[in-house]
Amino acid sequence: MRQIIAMGGGGFSMEPDNPLLDRYILKQANKPCPKICFIPTASGDADSYIGKFYDFFNQQNCVPSHLSLFKPPTRDLEQYVLDQDIIYVGGGNTKNLLVLWKEWGLDKMLRKAWEQGIVLAGLSAGSICWYEEGVTDSYGDTLEPLQALGFLKGSHCPHYDGEADRRPAYRRFITQGILQARDCGG
Repeated sequence: MRQIIAMGGGGFSMEPDNPLLDRYILKQANKPCPKICFIPTASGDADSYIGKFYDFFNQQNCVPSHLSLFKPPTRDLEQYVLDQDIIYVGGGNTKNLLVLWKEWGLDKMLRKAWEQGIVLAGLSAGSICWYEEGVTDSYGDTLEPLQALGFLKGSHCPHYDGEADRRPAYRRFITQGILQARDCGG
């Protein structure tokens, strides 16, 4: 079964005292001790972000790891990705994430992982990336539309309820025909 869990916010980095979303993600692998790989590309592999991932997931019944494109763990990234049960993509700059993933071919590896039933998850930039398009602040202080990977049809706006400017910008882009209305199907 193919599954993508796209979260506009929350999780270990935003709500460390509320483990429900992250525990839900772990359960989706249907394994007693799933391998979960964090991809922090959008944050530029921020050490503090990676640390928060390990702080949480080392306390869970799983095998956590992370994939850095700045310091790759192996030459064979595809095998590394396909050896996981869950891929969890962090937030940050979506534009940079997409550029780096395409340069490394990680976009194709992730599609293959998804097609093979590896659970894909992510928050903020890690949720926009799976859709055809979305709303991003990757370009600076303004919200703009962005073309993404297209694994999921439609558009996505993370932080829709959490940041005052997101909802009106998203609605304006849809009304103007710049973005497609979100498709809540799969």
